[in-house]
Amino acid sequence: MDEIRFSGSIPALITPMNRDGSLDLQALDRLVAWHIEEGSSGLVPVGTTGESPTLSHEEHHAIVERTIKAASGRVPVIAGAGSNSTSEAVDLARHAESAGADAVLIVAPYYNKPTQEGLYRHFATIADAIKIPVILYNIPGRSVVEISVETIARLAKIGNIVGIKDATANLLRPLQVRRAIGNSSFIQLSGEDGTAVSFLAAGGVGCISVTANVVPRLCAEIQTSWKQGRAADAMAQQDRLLGLHDAMFCESNPVPVKYAASLLGLCGDTCRLPMTPLSDAGRKIVEAALTDLGLLSGMGMV
Repeated sequence: MDEIRFSGSIPALITPMNRDGSLDLQALDRLVAWHIEEGSSGLVPVGTTGESPTLSHEEHHAIVERTIKAASGRVPVIAGAGSNSTSEAVDLARHAESAGADAVLIVAPYYNKPTQEGLYRHFATIADAIKIPVILYNIPGRSVVEISVETIARLAKIGNIVGIKDATANLLRPLQVRRAIGNSSFIQLSGEDGTAVSFLAAGGVGCISVTANVVPRLCAEIQTSWKQGRAADAMAQQDRLLGLHDAMFCESNPVPVKYAASLLGLCGDTCRLPMTPLSDAGRKIVEAALTDLGLLSGMGMV
């Protein structure tokens, strides 16, 4: 089943950019290869962390296509295809399907503040337009609206809506969703790195991660430990990463994670406006977190 593939540690990919703000596709190729080598079990291009709101449609398409090509079938690619316009999301989802994506990630429409019926019709319309799996994305802190448990249960009855990325940090939610749906095959993925292990304990199967952009192997090891029944190891590994999780959100995502990636030589730290460079205080927080993990020696690579 396709659904089984969408589990484990799945980086929400940053979009590498040159200093002038243009796409750095060569850096993207390197990132994809590195993530696969480090044990990531899937990739999510052009989500929130990928700065999708500031990409043109052509750039969005290019990142999806390039990620799929670079992954070359080695791990599934779940392409971000969300919008606060249903017709635009349909177009992005159709492009992802035609490009060869394994699934699409569809965020709750932001700014518009639709009702639950509006949310249902939005996701149902997108799912009806494509044949590949759809993963819902619930992130009320960014979108202002929250997909209710009841609406999730309604949507789960649609054949190709196979799961949800939950960024509510509400650990009752996966239990409530599981009870409401009564279907153990419905995928629940944490969208909050700090809840990765707790979410697994509540019935989740993985995490779509920001932190995995800079420590993919460590994030993958948490998921592997849990899957192998080594809960204490997973908890210890999670504790080790807690400072880095916090640092990745010391300012608005993806500004801190891009700075961290630049320190590790993965790509530049350029973000597009309205995102601004990380403050001096934020830089110190990120540098300290990487140093604590042994990834930096002072300001030099180790």
